Amino acid sequence: MPNYKLTYFNLRGRGEIIRYLLAYTNTEFEDHRIEFKDWPAQKDSYPFGKLPVLEIDGTVYYQSLAIGRYLAKKAGLTGKTDLDDLRIDAILDTIDDFVSLYPWGEDVQEMKKYIDKCAGPFLSALEKTLGDNKWFVGDYVTWADFFWDICSDSIEIDNPGYCKDYPKLLSLKQKVKELPEIAAWIQRRPQTTH
Repeated sequence: MPNYKLTYFNLRGRGEIIRYLLAYTNTEFEDHRIEFKDWPAQKDSYPFGKLPVLEIDGTVYYQSLAIGRYLAKKAGLTGKTDLDDLRIDAILDTIDDFVSLYPWGEDVQEMKKYIDKCAGPFLSALEKTLGDNKWFVGDYVTWADFFWDICSDSIEIDNPGYCKDYPKLLSLKQKVKELPEIAAWIQRRPQTTH
């Protein structure tokens, strides 16, 4: 069994998809969290000066979605077909586009302006993509479902109820949170504001 060490800030953010995937497979890992005040002194020791990174048996890997794809494949949370994988990647990239453009850490007015302008079209299209399926690719859970839950929770912190008019997307989030391994992780993870 490989040794895993995740290094990220003391928040959920981009590290949480990695934590979800490791938790889902009941994989032991070191959850190394860096406080923001300590980051400037450590930044240059990480690839491209960014986090998260995942060490696997001492080798450092970076880019949260690349790590996610690797872990999802090991966890059986990728597509059953190449076309399912294409659908999963498209959903992941669409969610990532929305989240990456969100003005994290800016003033409340800037965050509200982004949500007012962009959330409706994004959520409508994403709910249409989900359709009447139980999960994004139909009848089985994938890491795209995890990613939606994590990202929507992060934005919800600063924008309560922003997706309240999208019951199918809310139902999907609930299904993810009810998976026993994910529910257990949510119970034991450190409580952070974001």
